[in-house]
Amino acid sequence: MANNVLGTELQPCCYEPVTGFYRDGYCHTGAGDYGVHTVCAVMTEDFLEFSFEQGNDLTTPRPDFQFPGLKAGDRWCLCAGRWKEALDAGRAPKVVLEATHASTLEFATLEELASHAAGRD
Repeated sequence: MANNVLGTELQPCCYEPVTGFYRDGYCHTGAGDYGVHTVCAVMTEDFLEFSFEQGNDLTTPRPDFQFPGLKAGDRWCLCAGRWKEALDAGRAPKVVLEATHASTLEFATLEELASHAAGRD
């Protein structure tokens, strides 16, 4: 089992909608995951708008990719690089640290992630 950014066992991110590059509910990564979908994030209207502005529409369903379309409050495994871009733009969504894969630390520091931990205001 993979570790999360806290160094403990990676926890599931979300099963409804089912998330993850492998659509198993976890923010695992591996061969073929060129986007590094490792950040378990809680969607916000602001982040969804930011993503759309960057050319990635996360709100429109895409059944061909098993993608239901997202709304504020949904948890989803985001690309680590996109989360960092959103952070730098002041629009990063909250992060579920226990469900965020350790490889995310190649893109953002634990301090940056912790400052956006879900459950903290």
